[in-house]
Amino acid sequence: MTTTGRLTSGLHPTIVDIVFGADVDHAIDAELAHIVQVDRTHLVMLVERGLVAADTARTLLHAIDDLKAAEFAPLRGQQAPRGLFLLYESHLADAGGGVLQTGRSRNDLNATVLLLRLRHEWSAIAAAALALQAALIDRAAAFADVVMPAYTHYQPAVPITYGHWLAGVAFAIGRDVDALLDLDLSRCPLGAGSVGGTALPIDSARTAELLGFEHPVANSVDAVASRDVVLRLLAAATICGTNVSRVCADLLPWLGGEYGFLSLSDDLVGSSSLMPQKRNAFVLEQAQGRTTAALGAFTAAATAVHGTPFTNSIAVGTEAVGHVWQGVRSIVDALRLVTLIVEGAVPNRERMLQRAVEGYTTATAMADRLVTEEGMTFRDAHHTVGAHINELEARGEALDVDPTSVARASRHGGGPASLEQGLALLRGEHAAHAEAVAQQEKHWRAAEADLDRAVAHLMGGT
Repeated sequence: MTTTGRLTSGLHPTIVDIVFGADVDHAIDAELAHIVQVDRTHLVMLVERGLVAADTARTLLHAIDDLKAAEFAPLRGQQAPRGLFLLYESHLADAGGGVLQTGRSRNDLNATVLLLRLRHEWSAIAAAALALQAALIDRAAAFADVVMPAYTHYQPAVPITYGHWLAGVAFAIGRDVDALLDLDLSRCPLGAGSVGGTALPIDSARTAELLGFEHPVANSVDAVASRDVVLRLLAAATICGTNVSRVCADLLPWLGGEYGFLSLSDDLVGSSSLMPQKRNAFVLEQAQGRTTAALGAFTAAATAVHGTPFTNSIAVGTEAVGHVWQGVRSIVDALRLVTLIVEGAVPNRERMLQRAVEGYTTATAMADRLVTEEGMTFRDAHHTVGAHINELEARGEALDVDPTSVARASRHGGGPASLEQGLALLRGEHAAHAEAVAQQEKHWRAAEADLDRAVAHLMGGT
């Protein structure tokens, strides 16, 4: 079928090629299983509401099940002059496929399919972020006593531990998971029609339930106009990517010869085609590069949405949405790569401590002692210690304050000596986040099982 409604001809071939592509195989793999899920749900509801005869629905459900069992082979390799759904509906015409749009439009269907597709992306990025946070927590506990300099402005600042730095990153990643959990995937747009709902007595709450949503969207305009969930997911992914990129910015030099703080096994580094001595931590550069995709996707998607009317819009529902998939998957890849490095990096304790000594990182602690023991103002103590360091540096000597003792004493303000309390918070947070993600995925699986039972009941099964 190449015509529909009042149209008497198909689209120009160039339009078909640009908009729908040479064939529908990619769209089939990405969307059609979700369209089938919606159709099965919609047919169950239509029969329950007396809007479609049960025999008609059974015939159509058999045809849909057969098509799915064949992995949609009859549709593959074909052009779709009016898009995948109309090709699919046309294929089902002899089985009564025309009833599928009863009380429904492609607009609310597309909005619903998007949310179903986003579940996989949401689960993937949540799982990857939780895996990185778990690795950070585990390594932080393992290296709680490895003293190193904290850096400000790329200069050694004060003594901390490598475990303390890892825990700091873990807190940031935890907030990234928080942002994902705040994403609203609970409202089902199905039933909103083209933009104004329908006078047919459909049951939007029933279809929402069978599709694993909490409730239907309350406003039909909002249901088909809004794709802000894409922007919010990309925003969360972008911020997560920013945190990952900053981790890479620290780890890359620490793995280099000038610092020599960390080492990696051979399966985590690359060699040079020319220089035999090289052990390149290129994985971190790869991860850092991939984090930019989410930012680019967010910018492109937000630009596509900006200035469009608040109704169904191809610029919003198709062009803006098209950027989300690669953007999210690139962040998932980056998270997985950095997790491998965090798990595999082995600290050089001696070199880290040596750099803390060489960098005069105990200077602030010495100034604090002059305040508490000598009664100086901190500003006077600051000048006194600074002058003393100038003298020591000229003689090539170090401060006589041990960085390890300073790190062990820094228990206030979230310092390294408070790491155990911080790790307890992180473990509790991680467990709660993992449980929330698991419960959400369990709810979606339960809805799929409920739908299968409802279809079986309609088909006369058990």
